[in-house]
Amino acid sequence: MCPATSRGWDTVRIILLGAPGSGKGTQAAKLAECLRAKHIASGDLFREEQAQGTELGLLAKGYMERGELVPNDVTVKMILGRMSQAKGALSCILDGFPRNQEQAAALDQALADAGGPGIDRVIYIEVSEEELVKRLGGRWTCRAHQHPYHVVNAPPKTPGICDIDGSELYQRPDDNEETARRRLQVYFDQTAPLVEHYRAQGILATVDGERTITDVGKDLVAALQ
Repeated sequence: MCPATSRGWDTVRIILLGAPGSGKGTQAAKLAECLRAKHIASGDLFREEQAQGTELGLLAKGYMERGELVPNDVTVKMILGRMSQAKGALSCILDGFPRNQEQAAALDQALADAGGPGIDRVIYIEVSEEELVKRLGGRWTCRAHQHPYHVVNAPPKTPGICDIDGSELYQRPDDNEETARRRLQVYFDQTAPLVEHYRAQGILATVDGERTITDVGKDLVAALQ
C-alpha cells in the first residue's frame, strides 16, 4: 500500500541516504511516483547544468569526474532553489543531498527560516562496500535521459541500447572502478556520519539494500508507516 493514502504522508519531506550504487536513485523515483512527490536528485541537477553548458555545470563537472563532492555553497544553493520550485508537489524526496553535516545544518536552517515543515523521515539504504564496488563497476546510463542499467542486475533488452527511449548507453567517468572506490571513500568519510546525525533526531530508519529492488521498495514504504 502506498503511504500517500494514510497517516498524513501526503505532505512528507524525505531524505534517502545511501552510498553510490546503493540503489537510492531507483528507489527514490519509485517512491516519488507512489507519493506523487517531487524527486530532487543532486546528481541529476548537476548533469542538467552540464548539458546546458552553464557555469555551475562546468564547475560541477570537474569535481564529479574526480569522484569528489561539489562545494557545499554551490550544492546547497542549487537544492534549495529546486525545493522552492516544488511547492506544488504533495511531497518532496531528496536523493543525494545532504552529503555531509554542513549541508544538513544548512538545510535545517533554511527550512526553519522558511517557517514550513522540516524533514519528516530519513531512510538509510545500507549496502556492504564489497557489493557497492561490484554494482558500480557494471553500471551504465542512458545518454538521453539518464535511465540506469546494470550489466548483471538490470541489463537492457538490447546490449548498449536503452529500453525506454532507444538511446545509447554509456559508462559515466565516475562509474569506472578507480573513481568508484574514491567515491565510496568520500561517502564513508563525509556522508556516513549523517546516519548518526539523523538517528539522534529520532527520524532515521534503515533498510537492507542488498535485497531485491521490489523488496527494498516494500521496506521503504513500511518505514513510512
